[in-house]
Amino acid sequence: MRLAFAFALTLGVVAAVAACSRPEPQPKMNPGAVAAGDYEPQVLPLPGDPYDYGPLARYKSMPVPADNPMSPEKAELGRQLWFDARLSGDGKLACYSCHVNEHGLTDGKALGRGAFDKPLTRSSPTLWNIGYHSEFYWDGRAASLEKQALAAWKGVNMGAAKPEEAVAKLNAIAGYKAQFQKVFGGEATVDNVPKALAAYMRTIVSRDTPYDRWQRGDETAVSAAAKRGFDAFKKAKCDNCHSGFLLTDQQYHNVGIGMQKESPDVGRFTVTKKDMDRGAFKTPTLRDIGDSAPYFHDGSVATLEEAVKLMVDGGIENPSLDRTNLKKADLTADEVKDLVEFLRSLDEPYKLLKPALPE
Repeated sequence: MRLAFAFALTLGVVAAVAACSRPEPQPKMNPGAVAAGDYEPQVLPLPGDPYDYGPLARYKSMPVPADNPMSPEKAELGRQLWFDARLSGDGKLACYSCHVNEHGLTDGKALGRGAFDKPLTRSSPTLWNIGYHSEFYWDGRAASLEKQALAAWKGVNMGAAKPEEAVAKLNAIAGYKAQFQKVFGGEATVDNVPKALAAYMRTIVSRDTPYDRWQRGDETAVSAAAKRGFDAFKKAKCDNCHSGFLLTDQQYHNVGIGMQKESPDVGRFTVTKKDMDRGAFKTPTLRDIGDSAPYFHDGSVATLEEAVKLMVDGGIENPSLDRTNLKKADLTADEVKDLVEFLRSLDEPYKLLKPALPE
């Protein structure tokens, strides 16, 4: 199947959101009612594309802050910023640098390096369907995509400790200056750059994996082994945490990764200070999991097979292990093999394509 850019599929739909946020009436492409402040993506075929993508599998409306409504122009501006290394402190890294197509929108490294070659302490998480999430980062410390984008921009990831300097560079570029004026009614600012980035991230939607096509009725979309693997997935109760359309419960669980270290990363505990959250990290989505190795918050597990075996065996023993949701599963070697095959049916065919950047 032809690879397509997820943004292009959703961009036409973003206009449906504008109908909820602009005073002038706009045609709604989504037949369902969408409340103000919600964004409900819908899959549309690309012009000239013979493949009918069909309706988006229902999950729920995507929440959008009232002070940052969606529009096609804003999302397109965010897409350009997403790929532009001029946003970083050293001018070498773009947001895309840590979330690349080939690695399932991660960077493919256990622990990457941010701007100015500074080491990162956690693995880059995938961004598929990130707009549906309510908390961000492995420990959930950011309460919105806008706050996450600002923190990553100013922090080690992008290294723009003085973001106003990056903003000045943007405002000196005619193409950006015109777009910011059209979208925000003024020049680029430290406040509206993260808003544009967040708008773009809300268009990064996975919804047409082989698994999705199978669930919509195409029995040829996945192999017999993958179908058996789905049964094994449920038998092992993987869906306790990897649930629903997003294949994540968006909750925090201790599975034992890194807890054997002398000074382990305590994860969610840093945010809540609750003992029950010690060593707990946000459940990652399984979408595009076959491409997003290495695995877990510290990238300590190299292959999908190893990651599945660790989880099927009940995680790594430690005092805070989530024994409610994670228990050793009674699967045969063949069932484990089929389970891996099922997970590979979640590979996402769409690619994020770099646009032309203003000079």
